[in-house]
Amino acid sequence: MSVGTSSAPGAQDAGSPPAASRPPGDPAGLGIDPDHLPDGLVVADEQGHIICFNAAAERITAVRAQDALGQRLEKALPLEDLEGRRWWQLTDPYGGLAIRVGQPERNLLLPGGREVLVSARYVRTRPTGPLRRLVVTLRDTEARRRTERSHAELIATVAHELRSPLTSVKGFTATLLAKWERFTDDQKRLMLETVDADADRVTRLIAELLDISRIDSGRLEVRRQPVDIGAAVGRHIQAYVAAGQPADRFLLRVQQPLPDLWADPDKIDQVLSNLLENAVRHGEGTVTIDVTATASPREDEDTGTSVIVSDEGPGIPEESMNRVFTRFWRGSKRGGTGLGLYIVKGIVEAHGGTITVGRAPGAGAEFRFTLPVAAPAYLA
Repeated sequence: MSVGTSSAPGAQDAGSPPAASRPPGDPAGLGIDPDHLPDGLVVADEQGHIICFNAAAERITAVRAQDALGQRLEKALPLEDLEGRRWWQLTDPYGGLAIRVGQPERNLLLPGGREVLVSARYVRTRPTGPLRRLVVTLRDTEARRRTERSHAELIATVAHELRSPLTSVKGFTATLLAKWERFTDDQKRLMLETVDADADRVTRLIAELLDISRIDSGRLEVRRQPVDIGAAVGRHIQAYVAAGQPADRFLLRVQQPLPDLWADPDKIDQVLSNLLENAVRHGEGTVTIDVTATASPREDEDTGTSVIVSDEGPGIPEESMNRVFTRFWRGSKRGGTGLGLYIVKGIVEAHGGTITVGRAPGAGAEFRFTLPVAAPAYLA
């Protein structure tokens, strides 16, 4: 336990319990330990001496709580803005305007140039009275940087994936408009079929982006209906066979009886489509799909439905297993945006299910997802 909940000598109000038993910002005596907070918390008293410096603040600033407690705030946290100006001199919380209530979050620099997100709240005895407490919160910028990098990668991937089909669409339509009479009917059909396929590719990419947005924001809706998952797998296999894949490349095994499954049929189709496409495109040999009853991933249910999709290809390297369901992961150089398995994981988890990846008995990749069989709440 950090000593950050301890108060500095002489910094405690007369007649008040020790800060260790009543952390700053806890006048109701709720017993909230500042060390349990996820963000850095630094509290200074009316003279600007630090009386609280929690464990997260130690981690973010690399300053020990025992060295910070009792120090002047500007000495323990010599923050500068991005233009090199001393932050506490610039904002002057103790001598500035008495109507100020705080400082919004902004990027500041610690000694050594490390960035940290800082916000402050001014606690006064009355609306325009003297400052009684200065409460400062600190956040590491690394998580935000990872998010920004992820967004930048997403934009770059989308731009790249859109450029190719849109260039094709523009090229063929411009050519047809300018030289319609010069082409035979077969040539026109070929160009229009290419335009149609590229338009479908753009539509799929936009649908993936919408799914990612809903998954990341927690707004992915699941509309549960009865689903015959064995029949759903069968439809996907028939589509591949109709498209030219040999029928003996697929082996579907459905254990009977299966529990009644309530799920979103469109989203389950999306999961099956991604997993089967992954096996067909990146795997080799027979693609085996096993549908079985299994233990439910939910503690309050006994049974669930499990689907295993495996192939006999080279499989996924062991060092890549933990990255399979992340954005932009690609198992090979055979195309794709690298978003499909990320979306699959989001859909399965939105159903309350789980998904894993491993090595199949035939040495290929094996994806297994398990769904609870619960009916909608209005039927429970």
